[in-house]
Amino acid sequence: MDRDFLERLKAGDEDAFKSLVTQFQDRVVSLCYRFLRNREDAEDTAQDVFVDAYRNLSGFRAEAEISTWLYRIASTKSLDAIRRRNRKKRQDGPSPVFSESDPAEAVPAAESADPGRVFEARERSLVLQNAVASLPKSQRIAITLSRYEGLGNKEIAEILHASVFSIDSLIYRAQKNLRKRLHKYYARQIKNEGEK
Repeated sequence: MDRDFLERLKAGDEDAFKSLVTQFQDRVVSLCYRFLRNREDAEDTAQDVFVDAYRNLSGFRAEAEISTWLYRIASTKSLDAIRRRNRKKRQDGPSPVFSESDPAEAVPAAESADPGRVFEARERSLVLQNAVASLPKSQRIAITLSRYEGLGNKEIAEILHASVFSIDSLIYRAQKNLRKRLHKYYARQIKNEGEK
């Protein structure tokens, strides 16, 4: 991002800010969706991200890329939204296993797909997403940014204000924890397949 554009942003130029939103909106919504797993919540949170960014542009120091700064805000806002949702769930009681906005519903089915296999694919997708969601906060952010958003460890380190070494460690621990969480599920699946 060139210095002139950044200066216009920091000066409150609305056209420059609209251009920033246009450039990064899809990526921010995508990141929020990875955490929230609900399109409407992701879009609402992304809007909050840009409102927060607009309010704090004057304090943005160009030490990192503006995309890194936006990802940092998006990660924080998404986790805040998850905490609010979890508090509400505790107050409202249990929810159905598959909801209208369930990401597993987005698994495409081939026209001639066996309904049992489609259900299994959706179930595996949901199991993986739940396993990622159950990771500690820093591991969840690191693995989401790395595996789903395709960011390098250096950029993740900038987003989390951490060293590249600590990001390597976070991703390693996240993968180890995911293997533990998924081992029982896949062992059960293999056993069931063997009994058929």
